[in-house]
Amino acid sequence: MGDAIIIDGKAFAARWRERIALEVAALKAEHGVVPGLAVVLVGEDPASEVYVRNKGEQTLAAGMHSETHRLPGDVAEAELLALVARLNADPAFHGLLVQFPVPEPLSQARIVAAIDPNKDVDGLTVTNAGRLASGLPALTSCTPVGCMMLLQDALGSLRGKHAVVVGRSNLMGKPMAQLLLAADCTVTIAHSRSVDLPALCRQADILVAAAGRQEMIRGDWIKPGAAVIDVGITRLPSRDPVAAAAGKTRLVGDVAFEEARTVAGWLTPVPGGVGPMTIACLLQNTLTAARRIHGIED
Repeated sequence: MGDAIIIDGKAFAARWRERIALEVAALKAEHGVVPGLAVVLVGEDPASEVYVRNKGEQTLAAGMHSETHRLPGDVAEAELLALVARLNADPAFHGLLVQFPVPEPLSQARIVAAIDPNKDVDGLTVTNAGRLASGLPALTSCTPVGCMMLLQDALGSLRGKHAVVVGRSNLMGKPMAQLLLAADCTVTIAHSRSVDLPALCRQADILVAAAGRQEMIRGDWIKPGAAVIDVGITRLPSRDPVAAAAGKTRLVGDVAFEEARTVAGWLTPVPGGVGPMTIACLLQNTLTAARRIHGIED
């Protein structure tokens, strides 16, 4: 095999955001509706800060209303849940998400359960997860949707392909498997306790790495010609000692990129692959939620 085709998620996401901005403008002109997204950030996690800032900037750039609520890391859970309740009831917002992870002892499960499923643009509520599993229209977790868009753009029909998803989180692995099933793939969900994980990965026509372990998927785990989607992201010190001493970092995924690119047929880089798609799909979910809340056809 030669070098894999590198899937440019950054360029794809930029095109998708342009399309969403046109649809937002049309929704405002034809129905007087401006989609609104409220984000709740608890504590001062640096990665979450950057991510939330990017969400806010891109929401505004698409012509939507955006608001970020920042709470201290030691906020009482009752206060956080009260804020969620107020945002649920606020007609200015059609999308609502709480940026995870949240500091202990806050309960992610109780926070998710408090979010109105009609505004659940992260697709985490039991209602949206159940609708997805049942094949019904649902607000679906943004990263898996972005992965599916990249796969379908690269491969066309996914029908009959064997997909292996490494990771089983509610935010990524489980909805990814459901979306692949809906696209007529044969799906295996693997994880850290799977027996002979490399052998399972080698069966995959489509390999989605979402385990959260840096460079876990090696080149010899990959079936020649497979499409490899790397969802992982880990920040490490720069390889350059001087840059590292100055605090410079580099990002790596769950896939050993240089090994994988000589075996895979298609491969997403880190950064510039899946990451940009997540926010683009968040904008899409907010637009979809606004239409549904106002009874406007998608």
